[in-house]
Amino acid sequence: MSFFKKIFSAEKKESLDKGLEKSKTSFFDKLGRALVGKNTVDDAVLDDLEEVLITSDVGVETTLKIIDRIEKRVSKDSYMGTSELNSILREEISGLLSESETSVHQKTPTDKEHPFVIMVVGVNGVGKTTTIGKLAHQYKQQGYSVVLGAADTFRAAAIDQLQIWADRVGIPIVKQQMGSDPASVAYDTLQAAVRQKADVVLIDTAGRLHNKVNLMNELTKVKRVMQKVIPDAPHEVMLVLDGSTGQNAFEQAKQFTAATEVSALTVTKLDGTAKGGVVIGISDQFQIPVKFIGVGEGIADLQVFDKVEFVDSFFKQ
Repeated sequence: MSFFKKIFSAEKKESLDKGLEKSKTSFFDKLGRALVGKNTVDDAVLDDLEEVLITSDVGVETTLKIIDRIEKRVSKDSYMGTSELNSILREEISGLLSESETSVHQKTPTDKEHPFVIMVVGVNGVGKTTTIGKLAHQYKQQGYSVVLGAADTFRAAAIDQLQIWADRVGIPIVKQQMGSDPASVAYDTLQAAVRQKADVVLIDTAGRLHNKVNLMNELTKVKRVMQKVIPDAPHEVMLVLDGSTGQNAFEQAKQFTAATEVSALTVTKLDGTAKGGVVIGISDQFQIPVKFIGVGEGIADLQVFDKVEFVDSFFKQ
């Protein structure tokens, strides 16, 4: 069952271009200042480029990879002008994103008898519940039946917010009172989804857990209880990260990937920040596919991540 087709309409491309505008402008302003008065790519230019990439939230490890690749290209050419740097950067970043995409096995649902279960994780404030609502809308638009599970029971606002999305999209939601056992909500949600022969289940989880041990224990319990209903659930664990937090998003990714088996990433709020480079670094360092990016507040502004279109928009002059 293939849920999303990578179709880029002119409208989506425009939305992506607009969403990455702040990141692109900031990056090329820094790059332009670094290259003033310089004609050839030498050690000094590469040092400046390294600083530009790091301050654009690409991340240290990924930046060093990019610099190393460019150094190798420079060493092969007797002369490389700074005017070529833009296209070289574009090629190397595309290459990194391609490698991270193909180096991981991306799960796809094959069992038609059971719904495809996605457990969504992430700290409070990253746009987790909104992402779930937008995903539900997109799944429904594709013709799939969806059930939501409000397993973030620590915050009444989280349950209320998910209910608003369920009403807006016109899909069923399973919920209990604030403070209820999240695993119990997940169990009830899967039972309801099986009864209704739903295609997709989206489970919201708590974002307020005090340390890695609590996080691991809570998520492990939710997964274990879900498996009493559907033995191989969840089929996907999606981590939602706030792109506008830059390096803090890296830290959140480290915490969650250490605590549970994350199989997909969604990076939100890219439209309101100059930190869009974080997508490149996170995709490279964690070797987990970025499936969706948020480039606006509209219901259709959660886009399937397409590395080719992303790089094209980022480097569009």
